[in-house]
Amino acid sequence: MNVLISADELATALDSGQPPVLLDVRWQLGGPPGHESYLEGHLPGAVYVDLDTELARHGEPTDGRHPLPELADLQAAARRWGIDDGDAVVVYDAVGNTSAARAWWLLRWAGVADVRLLDGALGAWTAAGHPLVTDEVVPTPGTVTLTPGHLPVLPFEQVGAFEGLLLDARAAERYRGEVEPVDPKAGHIPGAVSAPTVDNLGPDGRFLAAKELRDRFAELGVEADSPTATYCGSGVTAAHQIAALAIAGYDAALYPGSWSQWSNHDLPVATD
Repeated sequence: MNVLISADELATALDSGQPPVLLDVRWQLGGPPGHESYLEGHLPGAVYVDLDTELARHGEPTDGRHPLPELADLQAAARRWGIDDGDAVVVYDAVGNTSAARAWWLLRWAGVADVRLLDGALGAWTAAGHPLVTDEVVPTPGTVTLTPGHLPVLPFEQVGAFEGLLLDARAAERYRGEVEPVDPKAGHIPGAVSAPTVDNLGPDGRFLAAKELRDRFAELGVEADSPTATYCGSGVTAAHQIAALAIAGYDAALYPGSWSQWSNHDLPVATD
């Protein structure tokens, strides 16, 4: 699975006869609004994607903070972004792709075969000397048809009985239950292993090399012939973890509801 594209590779692709659809998925928990940042400067041709409304649906607290969108809604959004069947797609944000990975995962899950993350995100693009623009890109609507199930999902009902390795992609202090800024309980799902997403990246915001990621995940207990799943707070940074696992050569399932769902139910919580 080709997960990444470099800034220079993307610049070449954008100048080609078949440029990829480019999606700006800037979002941070608690703000500031990503659209404002997009209008202050984005990659040429990039369409703004709203994570809260287009990459998730509204649900009850017991569904988690970012339930997966309905397939029909995701397809309508993807067509608004200008995606046709067979198009290549590149996604990025300004935070090491920790939010853009949600779009990467959803589109791959929905059958878009060629979706990549801009390695190093916005910072890598500007560091390479490539330009930003400030217009609002409104593409010609696309005609893509999406189908579900192309990447594995761990449903809420199966989490408690999951017999593989469950990775918690949140910050270590949230895993340990020392702080909980958003959700109703502090701690982690019993049996889960702490694997903070930020440790997948180097100081420059780029993913670690494949071998470094393989070593990292092997130390955490990931095995090629044993099932692995991952969760975070609301299913956003866990998608980043799946991208890192894919770079390392591992398949993993996403638990979309993540801690925001688990902690809104009367279920056991661990802090050790």
